[in-house]
Amino acid sequence: MRPVTNFMKMTIVGYSKNEALARMCVAAFASQLDPTIEEINDIKAAVSEAVTNCIVHGYRDTIGDIDIKLKILGEDTVYIKITDKGVGIADVDQAMQPMFTTSPDGERAGLGFAVMESFTDSLKVRSKPGKGTSVTMTKTLSRRG
Repeated sequence: MRPVTNFMKMTIVGYSKNEALARMCVAAFASQLDPTIEEINDIKAAVSEAVTNCIVHGYRDTIGDIDIKLKILGEDTVYIKITDKGVGIADVDQAMQPMFTTSPDGERAGLGFAVMESFTDSLKVRSKPGKGTSVTMTKTLSRRG
């Protein structure tokens, strides 16, 4: 395993207005690796999807905390772990299928995990019904210059 060269953690309240805060904090943390604009936008998109999933699906009609842990691994990799203590996912494999949604009104497109996967190098989802969900993503950056 690569050495952790920096670490940060934060907890936000699961209000939709805090999704932008989470996205910007993660982007600011990752900026120490001098990523390209495309790389930082990829990270922001993946974080947005993960936090939105916590708010919409994890906590549904309630409000709860979202924990975000960030690490710099070695000299070029960002590790992001986003965790809620919400309802959890009964079948993670099913939930990761494009177009699957637990939104009762069908309002959500069911592409959150697919988006996260497309913008990161690795994606792991762990969940227990009634206990919550954690999403772990990594992205190796090109280090401009």
